[in-house]
Amino acid sequence: MAASQKVIDNSNRLRYVRALQRFQKGVLSYLSNSDELTKEKYDKKIDNSLKLLNRVEESQLYKGELQELQTLVKKMIAYKKSDDDIENIKDEILYSVNQLEKNKNSRRYKKDKHSKSKYDDWE
Repeated sequence: MAASQKVIDNSNRLRYVRALQRFQKGVLSYLSNSDELTKEKYDKKIDNSLKLLNRVEESQLYKGELQELQTLVKKMIAYKKSDDDIENIKDEILYSVNQLEKNKNSRRYKKDKHSKSKYDDWE
């Protein structure tokens, strides 16, 4: 019984993570590619994206980069209620997304500590 509950929890968590990623990607592409950026259109984009996100049950996330993604999505939603200028919102969100990507990449790729010394025997 406990094993099947674990499977259900894992699939719900995965569904929630994918919904967060879809939300973030949609808002990001709107901010990056839209010809006419307005606060009203941003708010409408958030509302539409929230409809999809709210269909999925929120799950507890344990991995650092997923928690950062969740925080970023909540930040995007919070900007809907703010009086900030749309350009300021865009700059803040793009900066945050960039930081998130940098954190992900820094965990995935490890630079060689002694990269020059591995070529010494070639000479």
